[in-house]
Amino acid sequence: MFAVIKTGGKQYRVAANDLLKIEKLEAKVGEIVEIGQVLAHGEGENVTFGAPFVDGAMVTAEVVEQGKNRTVIAFKKRRRQNSRRKIGHRQLLTTVRISEILLGGAKPSKKAAAKPEAKAQEAKAEVAAEAKADAAPKEPKAKKEAKAEAPAKEEAKAETAAAPLFKAPKGEPDDLTVIKGIGPVAAKDLAEQGIITFAQLAKLTDKDVAKIDEHMPFSADQIKDWREQAKELAKKK
Repeated sequence: MFAVIKTGGKQYRVAANDLLKIEKLEAKVGEIVEIGQVLAHGEGENVTFGAPFVDGAMVTAEVVEQGKNRTVIAFKKRRRQNSRRKIGHRQLLTTVRISEILLGGAKPSKKAAAKPEAKAQEAKAEVAAEAKADAAPKEPKAKKEAKAEAPAKEEAKAETAAAPLFKAPKGEPDDLTVIKGIGPVAAKDLAEQGIITFAQLAKLTDKDVAKIDEHMPFSADQIKDWREQAKELAKKK
């Protein structure tokens, strides 16, 4: 049996045990996700079409890998105006293995991953429970244990907070939009990662370029082009 599903704004023809790369889903590797938008299903020439989706039909899939697609470069040039723009994009992808094609409201044999809304509600419930526990009177021993746990919680929060890739230097930042290919959005993204001057861009090593390529939506070729332009601008300062 096969099914035609819709996810991430695209349609796919799938069957059990098929490996498929789709737009990123919020799920961990090994979790089961449910895809409820089934446009059609059938076997051989017997095909049932939905309007637009088939009632009671659902496809479940196991998350195999979270990754990125290859970098796509968009280049635009205006003749006789000395204007060029080069932007790279790496789409986030999720590799899944189709587990089951369920019809007539059948339930999956494996439990699906919790939806973001459900996770948020669980987190709120945990916070409320902790607030009630803190408000309740405690014995001196319990208070000491709570105080001992507080530094550990603060350290955990500090570790989970995302740190910038580079340390921003002191002083006034440069206008990175002067560099061809860097617009206001790209300049803001670079500033958030600690890159604010021409000198920083000019001194980027190949290892730094690889780090930016991995963690930011810019390709290695883009960054190297910016580095060469930054070298010339840094000399003029």
